[in-house]
Amino acid sequence: MKYTKAIAGCAVAVSAIMTGIPASNGQQAPAVKRTLVLKQDMVEPGREAIMAMVELPPGSAEGRHTHPAEVYVFVQEGVISLENQDKPTVTLKAGDVFYIAPGKIHQAINNGNVTAKLAAVFVAEKGKPLTTQVK
Repeated sequence: MKYTKAIAGCAVAVSAIMTGIPASNGQQAPAVKRTLVLKQDMVEPGREAIMAMVELPPGSAEGRHTHPAEVYVFVQEGVISLENQDKPTVTLKAGDVFYIAPGKIHQAINNGNVTAKLAAVFVAEKGKPLTTQVK
Protein backbone atom coordinates (compact mmCIF):
# COMPACT_ATOMS: atom_id res chain seq x y z
CA MET A 1 0.00 0.00 0.00
CA LYS A 2 2.77 2.46 0.95
CA TYR A 3 4.69 1.55 -2.21
CA THR A 4 1.63 2.13 -4.45
CA LYS A 5 0.91 5.52 -2.83
CA ALA A 6 4.55 6.55 -3.20
CA ILE A 7 4.60 5.64 -6.90
CA ALA A 8 1.29 7.41 -7.53
CA GLY A 9 2.46 10.51 -5.67
CA CYS A 10 5.76 10.60 -7.53
CA ALA A 11 4.03 10.09 -10.89
CA VAL A 12 1.63 12.97 -10.21
CA ALA A 13 4.47 15.26 -9.10
CA VAL A 14 6.70 14.42 -12.06
CA SER A 15 3.81 14.82 -14.50
CA ALA A 16 2.80 18.18 -13.03
CA ILE A 17 6.35 19.50 -13.16
CA MET A 18 7.21 18.36 -16.67
CA THR A 19 4.62 20.26 -18.73
CA GLY A 20 5.40 22.19 -21.89
CA ILE A 21 6.15 25.91 -21.88
CA PRO A 22 3.85 28.44 -23.59
CA ALA A 23 4.54 29.17 -27.24
CA SER A 24 5.51 32.71 -28.21
CA ASN A 25 2.21 33.30 -30.05
CA GLY A 26 0.23 32.98 -26.81
CA GLN A 27 -0.99 29.44 -27.44
CA GLN A 28 -0.13 26.69 -25.01
CA ALA A 29 2.63 24.43 -26.36
CA PRO A 30 1.87 20.70 -26.39
CA ALA A 31 2.43 19.11 -22.99
CA VAL A 32 5.37 16.83 -22.29
CA LYS A 33 4.16 13.46 -20.98
CA ARG A 34 6.21 11.56 -18.41
CA THR A 35 5.18 8.09 -17.26
CA LEU A 36 6.85 6.62 -14.20
CA VAL A 37 7.52 2.92 -14.84
CA LEU A 38 9.82 2.00 -11.93
CA LYS A 39 10.78 3.36 -8.52
CA GLN A 40 13.12 1.17 -6.50
CA ASP A 41 15.26 1.63 -3.40
CA MET A 42 18.91 1.02 -4.18
CA VAL A 43 21.35 -1.04 -2.12
CA GLU A 44 23.18 2.17 -1.20
CA PRO A 45 21.27 3.77 1.72
CA GLY A 46 19.41 6.98 0.90
CA ARG A 47 19.40 6.38 -2.89
CA GLU A 48 16.66 5.27 -5.26
CA ALA A 49 16.42 4.41 -8.95
CA ILE A 50 13.55 5.84 -10.97
CA MET A 51 12.76 5.05 -14.60
CA ALA A 52 10.44 7.21 -16.67
CA MET A 53 9.24 7.14 -20.25
CA VAL A 54 9.07 10.68 -21.67
CA GLU A 55 7.15 11.86 -24.74
CA LEU A 56 7.78 15.30 -26.23
CA PRO A 57 5.20 16.17 -28.90
CA PRO A 58 6.32 18.40 -31.79
CA GLY A 59 6.72 21.99 -30.55
CA SER A 60 7.10 21.03 -26.88
CA ALA A 61 9.83 21.76 -24.36
CA GLU A 62 10.37 20.50 -20.83
CA GLY A 63 11.20 23.93 -19.42
CA ARG A 64 14.54 24.60 -17.74
CA HIS A 65 14.95 22.40 -14.67
CA THR A 66 17.35 20.48 -12.43
CA HIS A 67 17.39 17.10 -10.67
CA PRO A 68 19.04 15.96 -7.41
CA ALA A 69 20.07 12.91 -9.40
CA GLU A 70 22.31 11.53 -12.07
CA VAL A 71 20.16 11.10 -15.19
CA TYR A 72 20.85 8.64 -18.00
CA VAL A 73 18.68 9.01 -21.11
CA PHE A 74 18.17 6.96 -24.28
CA VAL A 75 16.43 8.60 -27.26
CA GLN A 76 14.06 5.94 -28.59
CA GLU A 77 12.30 7.90 -31.35
CA GLY A 78 12.41 11.36 -32.91
CA VAL A 79 14.90 14.20 -32.58
CA ILE A 80 15.47 16.65 -29.72
CA SER A 81 17.65 19.65 -28.99
CA LEU A 82 19.29 19.35 -25.58
CA GLU A 83 20.28 22.48 -23.70
CA ASN A 84 22.64 21.44 -20.88
CA GLN A 85 24.34 23.93 -18.54
CA ASP A 86 28.01 24.63 -19.40
CA LYS A 87 27.75 22.64 -22.65
CA PRO A 88 26.79 23.60 -26.20
CA THR A 89 23.25 22.76 -27.34
CA VAL A 90 23.25 19.44 -29.19
CA THR A 91 20.80 17.68 -31.49
CA LEU A 92 20.10 14.06 -30.55
CA LYS A 93 18.23 11.43 -32.58
CA ALA A 94 16.90 7.92 -32.08
CA GLY A 95 19.66 5.66 -30.76
CA ASP A 96 21.60 8.47 -29.05
CA VAL A 97 22.21 8.58 -25.30
CA PHE A 98 23.07 11.41 -22.91
CA TYR A 99 23.87 12.12 -19.28
CA ILE A 100 22.77 14.97 -17.01
CA ALA A 101 24.81 15.63 -13.86
CA PRO A 102 23.03 16.41 -10.56
CA GLY A 103 22.01 20.05 -10.21
CA LYS A 104 22.73 21.02 -13.84
CA ILE A 105 20.12 23.22 -15.53
CA HIS A 106 18.86 21.61 -18.72
CA GLN A 107 15.88 21.03 -21.00
CA ALA A 108 14.93 18.95 -24.02
CA ILE A 109 13.08 20.64 -26.89
CA ASN A 110 11.30 18.97 -29.80
CA ASN A 111 11.43 21.23 -32.87
CA GLY A 112 10.68 18.27 -35.15
CA ASN A 113 7.51 16.97 -36.77
CA VAL A 114 7.08 13.74 -34.79
CA THR A 115 6.81 12.93 -31.09
CA ALA A 116 10.20 12.28 -29.50
CA LYS A 117 10.27 9.37 -27.06
CA LEU A 118 12.92 9.03 -24.36
CA ALA A 119 13.69 6.48 -21.64
CA ALA A 120 15.22 8.16 -18.57
CA VAL A 121 16.81 6.54 -15.51
CA PHE A 122 17.39 8.68 -12.42
CA VAL A 123 19.80 7.67 -9.64
CA ALA A 124 18.43 10.00 -6.99
CA GLU A 125 18.68 11.06 -3.39
CA LYS A 126 15.68 9.46 -1.71
CA GLY A 127 13.06 11.82 -0.32
CA LYS A 128 14.00 14.87 -2.41
CA PRO A 129 11.76 16.32 -5.14
CA LEU A 130 12.81 14.68 -8.41
CA THR A 131 12.60 17.89 -10.46
CA THR A 132 12.91 21.58 -9.70
CA GLN A 133 11.86 24.09 -12.37
CA VAL A 134 14.22 27.03 -12.98
CA LYS A 135 12.92 30.46 -13.95
